[in-house]
Amino acid sequence: MKKSAIQKRTSQSITKDQEAERITAAQRDPQAFGALYDQYAPSIYRYLLSRLGNVEEARDVTSQTFLTAVGGFPRYKHRGYFSTWLFSIARSKYVDHLRRRKHSVEAIREDQVDPQPDPLTQVVAAERVAELRKCIHTLAPEEQELLRLRYVADLSFAEMAELLNKSEDAVKKSVYRLLARLQSRLEA
Repeated sequence: MKKSAIQKRTSQSITKDQEAERITAAQRDPQAFGALYDQYAPSIYRYLLSRLGNVEEARDVTSQTFLTAVGGFPRYKHRGYFSTWLFSIARSKYVDHLRRRKHSVEAIREDQVDPQPDPLTQVVAAERVAELRKCIHTLAPEEQELLRLRYVADLSFAEMAELLNKSEDAVKKSVYRLLARLQSRLEA
């Protein structure tokens, strides 16, 4: 069976206790940071790929993110979610990258859509993706960021709330209202 291009983090999830153990181990032994890298690198990469639209650039910025994380890790104090700390670094590295490159970004490229076995299904899926892309491009940047953090990076509402300095309920409401708006636009 073929794996989806976007794997859900729930299949890789660890408990807060397991995460705390990994963080403690990595602070004692830098080589143990690899377990944290394995846990979060796919989400960071998918998030950056959705922002940059270029595989090589997403890989580069993901590498920069983890190099910065490893460099700052001795000063890291585990409060809240480790993913929040990593995603704040990733967002910062993304902005730095854009400043250096000064090029436009596309959320989803056509060649990143998983091919379907049936040609008719491919056409229908491509049309729906194109329509959804149009709707997403009309959203404010903050709204696009909510979608990326939730569905591309696969962050929980609690992680998003901490990263965005908002309450979890406010983030949930914003995401669900945004989804309802998108759905009504697509149905219209």
